[in-house]
Amino acid sequence: MSKMLWWVASSVVVLSATTLTGCFATRAGYETAPYQVVRRDGKVEVRSYPAMTFVETPTGGDDFMRLFRYISKENAGEQKIAMTTPVFMTGAGSDAKKMAFVMPEKMETAPAPKDGKVQVRRIEPGTFAVLRFRGDQQGPDGEACRTLQEWMKAQQLSATGPATFGYFDPPWTPGFLRRNEVMIPTVVGP
Repeated sequence: MSKMLWWVASSVVVLSATTLTGCFATRAGYETAPYQVVRRDGKVEVRSYPAMTFVETPTGGDDFMRLFRYISKENAGEQKIAMTTPVFMTGAGSDAKKMAFVMPEKMETAPAPKDGKVQVRRIEPGTFAVLRFRGDQQGPDGEACRTLQEWMKAQQLSATGPATFGYFDPPWTPGFLRRNEVMIPTVVGP
Protein backbone atom coordinates (compact mmCIF):
# COMPACT_ATOMS: atom_id res chain seq x y z
CA MET A 1 0.00 0.00 0.00
CA SER A 2 2.77 2.47 0.85
CA LYS A 3 4.48 1.88 -2.54
CA MET A 4 1.22 2.66 -4.32
CA LEU A 5 0.73 5.81 -2.25
CA TRP A 6 4.33 6.86 -2.95
CA TRP A 7 3.83 6.27 -6.69
CA VAL A 8 0.60 8.31 -6.77
CA ALA A 9 2.15 11.15 -4.75
CA SER A 10 5.25 11.17 -6.98
CA SER A 11 3.10 11.18 -10.10
CA VAL A 12 1.06 14.12 -8.82
CA VAL A 13 4.23 16.09 -8.02
CA VAL A 14 5.77 15.38 -11.43
CA LEU A 15 2.55 16.18 -13.27
CA SER A 16 2.09 19.41 -11.30
CA ALA A 17 5.69 20.50 -11.91
CA THR A 18 5.41 19.70 -15.62
CA THR A 19 2.13 21.61 -15.92
CA LEU A 20 3.51 24.66 -14.10
CA THR A 21 6.70 24.68 -16.14
CA GLY A 22 4.78 24.25 -19.39
CA CYS A 23 2.36 27.07 -18.61
CA PHE A 24 5.02 29.58 -17.65
CA ALA A 25 7.36 28.56 -20.49
CA THR A 26 4.54 28.92 -23.02
CA ARG A 27 3.68 32.42 -21.78
CA ALA A 28 7.36 33.47 -21.66
CA GLY A 29 7.89 32.41 -25.28
CA TYR A 30 5.73 35.17 -26.77
CA GLU A 31 6.23 38.89 -27.26
CA THR A 32 3.80 40.90 -25.15
CA ALA A 33 2.10 44.15 -26.12
CA PRO A 34 4.46 46.93 -24.90
CA TYR A 35 3.45 49.40 -22.18
CA GLN A 36 4.84 51.59 -19.41
CA VAL A 37 3.44 51.59 -15.89
CA VAL A 38 2.41 55.13 -14.96
CA ARG A 39 1.08 54.27 -11.51
CA ARG A 40 0.60 51.23 -9.30
CA ASP A 41 -1.94 50.81 -6.52
CA GLY A 42 -2.18 47.30 -5.09
CA LYS A 43 -3.34 45.00 -7.87
CA VAL A 44 -4.21 47.85 -10.24
CA GLU A 45 -1.82 49.47 -12.68
CA VAL A 46 -2.34 52.55 -14.82
CA ARG A 47 -0.47 51.89 -18.06
CA SER A 48 0.51 53.92 -21.09
CA TYR A 49 0.38 51.96 -24.35
CA PRO A 50 1.97 53.12 -27.62
CA ALA A 51 0.20 52.97 -30.97
CA MET A 52 -0.19 49.34 -32.04
CA THR A 53 -1.45 47.38 -35.00
CA PHE A 54 -4.11 44.75 -34.36
CA VAL A 55 -5.53 42.04 -36.57
CA GLU A 56 -9.10 41.36 -35.48
CA THR A 57 -12.19 39.37 -36.30
CA PRO A 58 -15.76 39.10 -34.98
CA THR A 59 -16.13 36.46 -32.25
CA GLY A 60 -18.00 33.24 -32.75
CA GLY A 61 -17.28 30.04 -34.60
CA ASP A 62 -13.63 29.81 -35.51
CA ASP A 63 -12.53 33.32 -34.45
CA PHE A 64 -9.21 32.20 -32.94
CA MET A 65 -8.42 29.97 -35.92
CA ARG A 66 -9.18 32.79 -38.40
CA LEU A 67 -6.56 34.94 -36.67
CA PHE A 68 -4.17 32.03 -36.31
CA ARG A 69 -4.43 31.25 -40.03
CA TYR A 70 -3.69 34.92 -40.76
CA ILE A 71 -0.42 34.81 -38.79
CA SER A 72 0.35 31.37 -40.29
CA LYS A 73 0.78 32.80 -43.82
CA GLU A 74 -2.90 33.14 -44.83
CA ASN A 75 -2.32 36.79 -45.66
CA ALA A 76 -1.59 38.71 -48.87
CA GLY A 77 2.17 38.55 -48.27
CA GLU A 78 2.06 34.86 -47.33
CA GLN A 79 4.16 35.99 -44.37
CA LYS A 80 4.51 33.99 -41.15
CA ILE A 81 3.94 36.34 -38.21
CA ALA A 82 4.97 35.59 -34.63
CA MET A 83 2.20 34.97 -32.09
CA THR A 84 1.99 37.61 -29.37
CA THR A 85 0.16 38.02 -26.08
CA PRO A 86 -2.38 38.81 -24.92
CA VAL A 87 -5.29 37.79 -27.11
CA PHE A 88 -7.64 40.76 -26.77
CA MET A 89 -11.43 40.55 -26.52
CA THR A 90 -13.43 43.73 -27.02
CA GLY A 91 -17.08 44.70 -27.21
CA ALA A 92 -20.09 43.79 -25.12
CA GLY A 93 -22.94 42.84 -27.44
CA SER A 94 -22.75 39.69 -29.53
CA ASP A 95 -22.56 41.75 -32.74
CA ALA A 96 -19.81 44.03 -31.41
CA LYS A 97 -17.54 41.40 -29.81
CA LYS A 98 -14.16 41.01 -31.45
CA MET A 99 -11.03 38.99 -30.87
CA ALA A 100 -7.69 40.56 -31.73
CA PHE A 101 -3.98 39.74 -31.89
CA VAL A 102 -1.49 42.56 -31.57
CA MET A 103 1.15 42.51 -34.29
CA PRO A 104 4.81 42.23 -33.21
CA GLU A 105 6.32 45.58 -32.27
CA LYS A 106 9.02 45.47 -34.96
CA MET A 107 6.54 44.77 -37.76
CA GLU A 108 6.27 47.96 -39.81
CA THR A 109 3.28 46.99 -41.96
CA ALA A 110 0.86 44.13 -41.48
CA PRO A 111 -0.03 42.31 -44.69
CA ALA A 112 -3.61 42.46 -45.91
CA PRO A 113 -5.78 39.51 -44.81
CA LYS A 114 -7.12 37.00 -47.35
CA ASP A 115 -10.17 36.23 -45.17
CA GLY A 116 -12.85 38.93 -45.44
CA LYS A 117 -13.74 38.48 -41.74
CA VAL A 118 -10.24 39.53 -40.66
CA GLN A 119 -9.25 43.20 -40.53
CA VAL A 120 -6.03 45.04 -39.77
CA ARG A 121 -6.54 48.08 -37.54
CA ARG A 122 -4.17 50.67 -36.07
CA ILE A 123 -4.83 51.60 -32.43
CA GLU A 124 -3.77 55.04 -31.21
CA PRO A 125 -1.66 55.45 -28.03
CA GLY A 126 -3.70 55.38 -24.85
CA THR A 127 -3.80 55.14 -21.08
CA PHE A 128 -5.60 52.27 -19.37
CA ALA A 129 -6.43 51.25 -15.82
CA VAL A 130 -5.59 47.53 -15.68
CA LEU A 131 -6.47 44.78 -13.20
CA ARG A 132 -4.85 41.34 -13.49
CA PHE A 133 -6.98 38.37 -12.47
CA ARG A 134 -6.89 34.57 -12.55
CA GLY A 135 -9.50 32.08 -13.66
CA ASP A 136 -11.79 31.83 -16.63
CA GLN A 137 -12.71 34.54 -19.09
CA GLN A 138 -15.03 37.23 -17.82
CA GLY A 139 -17.11 39.86 -19.51
CA PRO A 140 -18.00 43.44 -18.60
CA ASP A 141 -20.39 42.16 -15.91
CA GLY A 142 -17.72 39.99 -14.24
CA GLU A 143 -16.13 40.53 -10.85
CA ALA A 144 -12.79 41.75 -12.23
CA CYS A 145 -14.39 44.51 -14.29
CA ARG A 146 -16.61 45.61 -11.39
CA THR A 147 -13.56 45.71 -9.07
CA LEU A 148 -11.62 47.86 -11.55
CA GLN A 149 -14.59 50.19 -12.07
CA GLU A 150 -14.95 50.64 -8.30
CA TRP A 151 -11.21 51.42 -8.01
CA MET A 152 -11.47 53.97 -10.84
CA LYS A 153 -14.47 55.62 -9.15
CA ALA A 154 -12.54 55.87 -5.85
CA GLN A 155 -9.60 57.41 -7.74
CA GLN A 156 -11.93 59.78 -9.63
CA LEU A 157 -10.83 58.35 -12.99
CA SER A 158 -13.44 58.30 -15.73
CA ALA A 159 -13.65 55.58 -18.34
CA THR A 160 -13.21 56.93 -21.88
CA GLY A 161 -14.37 53.72 -23.52
CA PRO A 162 -15.50 50.16 -22.86
CA ALA A 163 -13.47 47.47 -21.13
CA THR A 164 -11.09 45.24 -23.09
CA PHE A 165 -9.95 41.86 -21.82
CA GLY A 166 -6.50 40.37 -22.37
CA TYR A 167 -5.89 36.62 -22.12
CA PHE A 168 -2.29 35.40 -21.96
CA ASP A 169 -2.50 31.62 -21.68
CA PRO A 170 -3.60 28.73 -23.88
CA PRO A 171 -6.98 27.13 -23.07
CA TRP A 172 -5.42 24.04 -21.49
CA THR A 173 -3.88 26.14 -18.70
CA PRO A 174 -5.64 25.47 -15.37
CA GLY A 175 -7.76 28.47 -14.33
CA PHE A 176 -5.79 29.19 -11.16
CA LEU A 177 -2.63 29.62 -13.28
CA ARG A 178 -4.13 31.79 -16.01
CA ARG A 179 -3.05 35.38 -16.40
CA ASN A 180 -5.95 37.56 -17.52
CA GLU A 181 -6.40 41.31 -17.48
CA VAL A 182 -9.27 43.73 -17.74
CA MET A 183 -8.33 47.13 -19.19
CA ILE A 184 -10.42 50.27 -19.17
CA PRO A 185 -9.28 53.35 -21.12
CA THR A 186 -8.94 56.50 -19.06
CA VAL A 187 -7.20 59.86 -18.94
CA VAL A 188 -4.72 60.55 -16.16
CA GLY A 189 -3.93 64.17 -15.37
CA PRO A 190 -0.41 65.55 -14.99
